[in-house]
Amino acid sequence: MANIQLTHAPILNSSAQLLILPVNTAGILLDPVLARTKTLFSDNYQSYYQACRDGNIQVGSCLLIKRALEQTGLGASSSGNQPSYIANLVISDHPYHSARLRWLSAALLDLQQQLLPLIRYQGIRRVALLARPLVYDNPRDHKIDSSGSVNILPLDWHHDTLPLLIQQLQDLPKLRIDIHLPKNITV
Repeated sequence: MANIQLTHAPILNSSAQLLILPVNTAGILLDPVLARTKTLFSDNYQSYYQACRDGNIQVGSCLLIKRALEQTGLGASSSGNQPSYIANLVISDHPYHSARLRWLSAALLDLQQQLLPLIRYQGIRRVALLARPLVYDNPRDHKIDSSGSVNILPLDWHHDTLPLLIQQLQDLPKLRIDIHLPKNITV
């Protein structure tokens, strides 16, 4: 059973062996923390961007990258907190489109299936998830307006996203999962 912790600590200072970054299929990272990962983990970004450009990445999937850790010069981490793996959780089709419940659920299922061999054979025990791209102020997945058309609204963190994260990730064995939240969300 996984130990899931909510935290306000900066994810880029985490000592996690695997980072989970919510991304889109367009290859554009607008969130400030995601934008910072482009330079910090350039090997991950190049693989992710190439998959987006080639159309090899689908909404509701997870692109897992094994990092080639830098060993020389300024690229080497002095604190030893470089993740060995980065999971790009594909939750939307555009940076301005919010995640939908079915996309997030499918991406988490794909992540779970890819994590099991890493836990069993690679000794992964600490995971950090960036939650800011999953947090919105507007509630619910969709709403039907007076004309009968469906308007897609962002998921509500407390009613939709957090329960789904817990449901999908809690059964992973021997794992500590830190969910890094923005400061305006209570822990």
